[in-house]
Amino acid sequence: MSSLKDALFAFILVVLLILVGRFIHQKIRWIQKLYIPESIVAGVVALVLGPQVLGAIANPNSPLANGVFPESIRDVWSQSPGVFINIVFAALFLGESIPHPRDIWNKAAPQVVFGQSLAWGQYVVGILLTLLILIPVFGIDPTAAALIEIAFEGGHGTAAGMAGTFQELGFPDGADLAVGLATVGIVSGIVTGTVLANWGRRQGYVQGVQQNVAEPEWFEDYTHSETPQIRRARSRLMRNMLIDPLSLNFGFVGLAIAIGWLLLQGLIWIESVTWGVGGFEMMSYVPLFPMALVGGIIVQLLMERLGLHPLIIRPLMNNIAGVALDIVVVTALATISLTVLGENFGSFLLLSVAGITWNIFAFLYLAPRVIPSYWFERGLGDLGQSMGVTATGILLLRMVDPDNRSGAFESFAYKQLFFEPIVGGGLFTAAAPSLIARFGLVSILFLTSGILVAWLIFGFLAFGKQARRARKAEKGIE
Repeated sequence: MSSLKDALFAFILVVLLILVGRFIHQKIRWIQKLYIPESIVAGVVALVLGPQVLGAIANPNSPLANGVFPESIRDVWSQSPGVFINIVFAALFLGESIPHPRDIWNKAAPQVVFGQSLAWGQYVVGILLTLLILIPVFGIDPTAAALIEIAFEGGHGTAAGMAGTFQELGFPDGADLAVGLATVGIVSGIVTGTVLANWGRRQGYVQGVQQNVAEPEWFEDYTHSETPQIRRARSRLMRNMLIDPLSLNFGFVGLAIAIGWLLLQGLIWIESVTWGVGGFEMMSYVPLFPMALVGGIIVQLLMERLGLHPLIIRPLMNNIAGVALDIVVVTALATISLTVLGENFGSFLLLSVAGITWNIFAFLYLAPRVIPSYWFERGLGDLGQSMGVTATGILLLRMVDPDNRSGAFESFAYKQLFFEPIVGGGLFTAAAPSLIARFGLVSILFLTSGILVAWLIFGFLAFGKQARRARKAEKGIE
């Protein structure tokens, strides 16, 4: 049983590993070129120094037989992803000005269509692959069908946060496979995104010139410039307040998580007295983090209604979420099971290839047909997010549109309000494995295929004609 002192030293080791990751990042050129975050480097270092690599090659009788980290430290690390991911999602919309849904939709609708199509297509591809190959050939658990969307759209945080769900559903290997796929996703997303950016420039789809892109940290304050009115209001509200602003904003995060927990418990209770009476359970398998996201939106709207929203400082929220996400990534990678990846290597490889192939196909075929203006820039951002994390998407946007000529940054940011609460770590992402376990792959295939087709039909009807005219204009056809 780990103590509070073990937790303290566990997180001290995490930040030391991040410093080591930063040092390695600065010294190794190809890591810089791939824009691999220091947290991933740190997690890999921790994995190598742990029992699965260093411990495996060391003499069984040596002090390094279990790696350099004590079991108590590894025990804290194994629990950390499922805890800290709640902070990441709770802070997602705190401090964001939430405009009227109609205004958001008018700016972001084509990217909402494309992003939703990417996500639901990942389910369709994953289910078909699992039905046709993974179960007959490898005998894998059916819930593996959700891994592509969980890992690629959700990223490391969602993948690690779903560990408890996979454990309860009897597929503990799913968590390790998800984290491994998330690593493949973020690396392949940056590599393929960079290749596509260069190709698009040669083809004339991108008019700007690629600049040297800074590290991903730049994006955090890009769309969050504050007005003098907000700063004056914050100064007035915080007058005579004897509390650090970071502590205050961490309190808002805690409030969002508490509201999310109450919502989840309420849904579990409703299920227990309604459809759950017959034995069907779903909400008990849903992790807390998607409800924490909803809690964050509720807190933000409530603070705006009360006129207290200047107290929520968006850059601080970015920092709080960034620290939590770094902890999630480092500890998830540090405790991943290489044995599980080895035992499921065939399934792991096929899921990786299928996910990458679908994303590239969707970008090249769907994006120019449902995004009327600047389809390449806008679509590339969604491609990056669908293979890694939001920062990857914005990083690729920065490569092809450094001056925000297309307005894609705002559309990309607004899109998240119609995206994150559902997929990419939202409610359906969290519920998908339990839905598959309860209703079976064929039923969920019909559901996800129907949703995918609905988004595509809507996209082609609403934006297809405009997109065709734009493509003709690009080719000089009147």
